[in-house]
Amino acid sequence: MSGTTHHHATFPAVEAAAFTRRHLDDLAAGLLGTVRVPGFFGRPALDTMLTSLHRVPVVSFDLDRMHHPMARFGTALNDYRTPELALDADRYWHDADTARRQWAGIGMTPDPLELALDALGRAWGVRPAPATIGGRPAFVGMLREVNDGTFIHYDDINREYRGGLFDQKIVAQLAFNAWLAAPREGGTTTVWRHRWEPADENRRHGYGFQPTAVADDPYVTVAPAAGDALLFNANNYHVVHPGAPGQRRIALACFLGVTAGGELVVWS
Repeated sequence: MSGTTHHHATFPAVEAAAFTRRHLDDLAAGLLGTVRVPGFFGRPALDTMLTSLHRVPVVSFDLDRMHHPMARFGTALNDYRTPELALDADRYWHDADTARRQWAGIGMTPDPLELALDALGRAWGVRPAPATIGGRPAFVGMLREVNDGTFIHYDDINREYRGGLFDQKIVAQLAFNAWLAAPREGGTTTVWRHRWEPADENRRHGYGFQPTAVADDPYVTVAPAAGDALLFNANNYHVVHPGAPGQRRIALACFLGVTAGGELVVWS
């Protein structure tokens, strides 16, 4: 089953035929909970993509840090953060360049990343460009398999890296997911209308937070379906729930950043 299974009047979930500039603006401003586009990848395109999926090389996230088994293709900036909240640059750029070469060699057609960036460009008015680090474009286009869920957490590039990381100043961060495969049961995403506050540090749980941190907050729960896409504000607390055993949940995942200059940039 796919679609919105719960939402709150003060934190609405929107379903639309395509993403729009209004959707992006309202998510950035905190006026919406989620925006979901069913059939973002059409069935013929999705079927063709899936024939190439077995050629995608994947690695596991650091289990000591993430606690749940997860696999990914491509680089996730969180995996390259030093204890001093700086970028392990040599390792990151090596792996990012390797992933770009590997992706070009896979030859997935149509390319889900290109389809996504084109659609987001139509929504914003200009195709988003990669965020840059010292003038170099960040990697974009991670494929992520999360079958066993996550902890409740939030994403904020300005907190994760001391002083920020990009050449651009990010003033709002959105999370984008487009599913290539989804479980028939479970695997839902819940987003709360809750941002980090100091008291939450008393409710830490691994890299995330205990459910008591969001117990009284409005929330949206969305069930995935293969081909659907979802946008939400990554600064809001969110969680992926486990899917049914033996069923895969694979998504193209990246972040969108609205900059202080009014541009839209993207990274993974």
